[in-house]
Amino acid sequence: MQTSLLVILVFFWVLLLFYSLVTIGGLWHRLRFKGHPPLKQYPSVAVLIPAHNEGVVMEDTMRAMARLQYPGTLNIYLLDDQSSDDTGEIVQSFAEVFSHIHYIKVPPGSPKGKSRVLNYGLSISESDYFIVYDADNQPESDALLHLVHTAEQTPNAAGAVGYVKTQNVSKNWLTRMIGLEFQVFQLLMQCGRWAMFKLGSLAGTNMLLRRSVLEEMGGYDVYALAEDAELTVRITAAGYLLPVVPQARTWEQEPETLKIFIKQRTRWLTGNLYLLEKSLRDFSHWKGKTFILSLQHLLTYFLFVFLLLISDVFFVMGIFGYELPSIQAPLLLLWFMSYAVYTAQLLSAIVIDGNVTVRNVFYVLIMYFTYAQIFIILLIRSSYSYISSRIRKKTIAWDKTQRFKGEAQ
Repeated sequence: MQTSLLVILVFFWVLLLFYSLVTIGGLWHRLRFKGHPPLKQYPSVAVLIPAHNEGVVMEDTMRAMARLQYPGTLNIYLLDDQSSDDTGEIVQSFAEVFSHIHYIKVPPGSPKGKSRVLNYGLSISESDYFIVYDADNQPESDALLHLVHTAEQTPNAAGAVGYVKTQNVSKNWLTRMIGLEFQVFQLLMQCGRWAMFKLGSLAGTNMLLRRSVLEEMGGYDVYALAEDAELTVRITAAGYLLPVVPQARTWEQEPETLKIFIKQRTRWLTGNLYLLEKSLRDFSHWKGKTFILSLQHLLTYFLFVFLLLISDVFFVMGIFGYELPSIQAPLLLLWFMSYAVYTAQLLSAIVIDGNVTVRNVFYVLIMYFTYAQIFIILLIRSSYSYISSRIRKKTIAWDKTQRFKGEAQ
């Protein structure tokens, strides 16, 4: 018993130390990052937007794409993956007005999913760089410029990664907590990894990539549900960099109901289980900087959830008066430290983002007890889904996140 608790204790403190250092690094990067100067000559860029039945958000998305400012050659491709709603009609109306917007109907194929659609988009386009946006995204007009400036002026960069903000953040408690999570794990942690290790991670959207690098990688893995995480590992293993650009912002919808949220995040976690299995079979994923990336991936998605469950057990035992064993420090104190670090990260994020309100502080204080606990359910659900699919030798189907009618930014 003592040995098991000692092992848990060591992992616990490693995780707390890692997150604390990365948070400090993220704050430092956010405060000092000033962007890069304009270029004398701009490379060509293709915007790739995979879409399937996105009519409810497509008009707002295309308006945002039409507002993108870029002095070089820019072409926008809406890749329609067999939509049966009015997605095509909406995009074609924009294509008639804007010569650089193109409606592309993607032929049927398998396996279904974002990776296959992006590979097709790359095959029908020509450009030095391409940038991926999800179909509900509304990038700020200067987002692409910031990404290109950074990618072109960072030695050995494969591209650049921007910031994803929550468009419907004020809808309800769930969207507010998702927005707060993104401020920490999608940006603050990203900035911290870049500041400390020169490591970036693709976010699935608002990400710029050099076409020649992706061709060298062999394109997207069509079986990867978390295609961004899988491609990040391969790019890092090849020695390329993915700089993080806080000023390059896009706004996207997040799930407004718990049911939709659980379906979306189950897909994300299942995709990360696929990546973990793939990494265990490929030694290159555990060398050099890729080791840090793979370790952080393991800590964030799996060890964090496991320790969260353990800390819950300690907390409940302490509340009901059970005597907890001690190893140098009381285990109930370790639970408190876990809560303190998690909450400090969220508070740091809202301070640096300039959105400190009484309501946000309240949500920050309760997220560990509410939002974070959902990830225990998600890990169990995704593990069952992945293991059962492997036993039955079935490919897990892509599950598109439901959209809602929203307001344009």
